[in-house]
Amino acid sequence: MKPALFSLFLLFAFPLAFAQQVLDINGNPIFPGREYYILPSIRGPPGGGVKLATTGNSNCPATVLQDYSEVVNGIPVKFTIPGVSTLEIYEGTPLEIEFTEKPKCIESSKWIIFVDNDIGKACAGIGGPKDHPGQQTFPGTFSIKKYNFGYKLVFCVAGSQTCLDIGRYDNGEGGRRLNLTEGEAFDIVFVEPTSSYNNVIKSVV
Repeated sequence: MKPALFSLFLLFAFPLAFAQQVLDINGNPIFPGREYYILPSIRGPPGGGVKLATTGNSNCPATVLQDYSEVVNGIPVKFTIPGVSTLEIYEGTPLEIEFTEKPKCIESSKWIIFVDNDIGKACAGIGGPKDHPGQQTFPGTFSIKKYNFGYKLVFCVAGSQTCLDIGRYDNGEGGRRLNLTEGEAFDIVFVEPTSSYNNVIKSVV
């Protein structure tokens, strides 16, 4: 192998060699295309799963919120790796996230980041720029990384070195918004809808 090609191989192979597969609450690897609930790593007061809600002046539920109630699992999501049909998901793998259900008033259930000018926060939503009129949107990819008792989501802006954790912000809208933060991240686990998980506190670390 030529030196230049060998160096390129090492550049891509070494991060994969040291990265760990992302696991669900039962210790099984998660895979693109499968359905998972995103839930807090500790059940109870931290609340339930993620869902969609109508916020601000919008007439469409296009904002991602975490439900206040721990008995609500929310809407399942699917992960995809851009440009790849099937592959295992490791920590740091660039991902797209989409809900398995969507309202009729929006064309896509894929997650994006938009800036809500009223609260001055960069929040997670679905759809595209036209679904968040008057608000700046950011294309990019998400990734999953180990964090506390479970994992956290990280968003990286396309064409930039800027990456921020996904945290939560309570604006009194029936749940906590998922937003970009430099503070405490949202500590989460992944649960398949068919899982026997029954509100027992577990750790995937």
